[in-house]
Amino acid sequence: MTQLAGAAALTALDPVFAQLAVGVGHNLWGLTHLTMREKAFVCLTADLCHPHLDLPLAMHVQMALANGVEPESIRELYRHLAPYVGYPILVSAFQRLTEIGLPEAQDTNPVKPEPLTGALARAVHDLQDVDPGLAAFTEDQLAQRWARPHLSARERAIACLTVDVFYQTLGQSMRLHAELARSAGATEETFRDLIRGLAEFGLARAWAAAEALLPQRISD
Repeated sequence: MTQLAGAAALTALDPVFAQLAVGVGHNLWGLTHLTMREKAFVCLTADLCHPHLDLPLAMHVQMALANGVEPESIRELYRHLAPYVGYPILVSAFQRLTEIGLPEAQDTNPVKPEPLTGALARAVHDLQDVDPGLAAFTEDQLAQRWARPHLSARERAIACLTVDVFYQTLGQSMRLHAELARSAGATEETFRDLIRGLAEFGLARAWAAAEALLPQRISD
């Protein structure tokens, strides 16, 4: 069984808790319908949502790098999530990434918004009926992100679904991100593994998300 990053530090805090924490960590990392990158991104997204920018973030960055995630991809994940979790927390998160020694950004190219298509365009169009100003801001934020390099569309959608579970935005927001994930190859089993993994970060939230996202199975 692979040693999880930070296990020794947890044991120093409390050995019984460390056993419990390592157990749930192996649950997430043993799921078969998420890639290793996606599992790392789920953990790094969870750190923003709580937020947990001290030892948990350092452990998850170490785990991501150990599983081949490029530093620039970690940075891109956090750039992508800024409007979903709030720009102020990302300032603190990027400061923390510097403190723990993540290499400096390599991508310094100007942001070039790309026209929205498909589900993203439809979502902005629907928002026009609610508030045109909010729709314009949303369109600008989405256009700056979803076509950028370093992350796939599926990885971006799974990160956004993680935010939906944490913030319990289980209606239109979750449906949009699920549609984007499906368009990029995600399946029902992908969603099941995602929610099972997120149960580590809050059983009640995972339960509610499962009821909202997964089809009900009727037994005899």
